[in-house]
Amino acid sequence: MKLLRIGPAGEEVPAALGDDGRVFALTGLTADIDGAFLATGGIDRARAALAAGALPELDPSGLRVGAPIVRPGKVVCIGLNYRDHAEETGAAIPGRPVVFMKDPSTVVGPCDRVLIPRGSVKTDWEVELAVVIGKEARYLADEDAAAACIAGYAISNDVSEREFQLEYSGQWDLGKSCETFNPLGPWLVTPDEAGDPQALGLRLAVNGESRQDGNTKNMIFDVAHIIWYLSQYMVLNPGDVINTGTPAGVALGLPGNPYLRDGDTVELTIDGLGTQRQTFSNA
Repeated sequence: MKLLRIGPAGEEVPAALGDDGRVFALTGLTADIDGAFLATGGIDRARAALAAGALPELDPSGLRVGAPIVRPGKVVCIGLNYRDHAEETGAAIPGRPVVFMKDPSTVVGPCDRVLIPRGSVKTDWEVELAVVIGKEARYLADEDAAAACIAGYAISNDVSEREFQLEYSGQWDLGKSCETFNPLGPWLVTPDEAGDPQALGLRLAVNGESRQDGNTKNMIFDVAHIIWYLSQYMVLNPGDVINTGTPAGVALGLPGNPYLRDGDTVELTIDGLGTQRQTFSNA
């Protein structure tokens, strides 16, 4: 099942995408797609209502698509999780997941404008598989328990300002939490429809030129391990988002470091999860 939110920022309508491409409102079932909806069987209710023909159809023509969930409680990120990405940036292959946090307010719609921060000279892109948590994950016994905690998957652009991230502080937060730095969506795709999360192609192009072309099978730490690992150190709550890392091809690792500039467009695709497209402009 594919869930989405449509409308102006702050006024999004929760919706479901039918197999035939039609869009149906979930307003009779929930005020929004949030942690409470996910934790209380909301996806199953939406699936049943869609199958029964009980949802009113929406005309999405010309309407903005927002992030597929309301602002998450937290965005947890895994750094250097593809061997080729670690190698291109000159970093050691990690023995344990590299964990950092991103301000949840960075989450915006998949085609919203992304702002290059004032003073930035090294704004970079990162296509990533995002995992949305649907059930509390706390001290999970093993990796097999992780599957029951996943509400679905989405595309995430973990936009990064490399000078802020790597040169201004021992922490990565400054370069990861600038406004609009986490486009998410267009859909939240449930696990049954997304398929194997370790067999998804990820692609990103800048101004039409291919920059990243990877596959989640090449993650150092897979989705199940990441969720299990994080649950040993923090409670993952319904609606939380995990960015699982990016493959090679970021500006930081490319010859000449072709960082993003005002007017650049970035397009991201993950198999089965849709497409994002953003224009970058100066803040």
